[in-house]
Amino acid sequence: MSTPIIHHKSISQLHEKLGLGKPTHPLITIIDVSKMAYGEEHVGMKFSSDLYCIAQKDKSCAMDYGRNSYDFDEGVLMFTGPQQVFTLRKAQALNEVQGWMLYFHPDLIRNMPLGARMGDYSFFSYDVYEALHLSDQEQATLGHCINLIQTEISQRIDNHSQQVLVSNIELLLNYCLRYYERQFNTRAAQNKDVVSKVEALLRDYYKSGKLLEAGQPTIAYLAEACFLSPNYLSDLLKKETGKTAKDHINDFLVEKAKDMLMGSNEPISGIAYALGFNYPHYFSRLFKSKTGLTPQAYREN
Repeated sequence: MSTPIIHHKSISQLHEKLGLGKPTHPLITIIDVSKMAYGEEHVGMKFSSDLYCIAQKDKSCAMDYGRNSYDFDEGVLMFTGPQQVFTLRKAQALNEVQGWMLYFHPDLIRNMPLGARMGDYSFFSYDVYEALHLSDQEQATLGHCINLIQTEISQRIDNHSQQVLVSNIELLLNYCLRYYERQFNTRAAQNKDVVSKVEALLRDYYKSGKLLEAGQPTIAYLAEACFLSPNYLSDLLKKETGKTAKDHINDFLVEKAKDMLMGSNEPISGIAYALGFNYPHYFSRLFKSKTGLTPQAYREN
């Protein structure tokens, strides 16, 4: 029998479940992690919400997130989006962990420029083990942003409240983009290993005949083989090579297509099917977008 998921639909419901009292704002809250406690009866329980969450914690807070587990032993920043599920794996006593959790409802940013740009902050779809590790200075900078948001939450809501809150959330998220780029840079050697592994996976996929059996490789397939989430893998590759995971897949297919076009008399449609395309015109469109020539023109050139 599967474990039921405890779901929070609103900030008020979240406060009620945590025993925190009525929130001062209906769409956003900041929770002091040191005041949160979980008994053994909560271990194994699954949680999700309709909310965005950014959480900074200073030490071990073991949890499962999706299919992966991780024990944090230093200050990290974690991000979860609406409908994502996590599972607690150990009890937590009062004052055992220090930090903060910022929750906000999508309605806060709906019809605001930030709402349309939330997809740019792909770290909300990273796995838990891909958390952002912060320096002391970075923690202090984000802490200042949180203090500004907390001050605004404490004020009476007026015509400027939403704009001020959303602007500070956006500032916080933009700092996180900068810090993730720093983390990618400091892990450059590891990242290059991932780039090499992706290239090897694509070669092996082709050699093993999986293109005919299972169709084209997906980003999810590459990410799982690299023990990364799809978004993290794509962002890592973009940082290292200037190309996303999808670009790497398409470039590989086009390079194989060039070999097949020049090395055989196979019809264009046959080459398309051999490379996992269900429709030859999709293949021709991709090939031209990458080379400036149609497959036939490339063959005849």
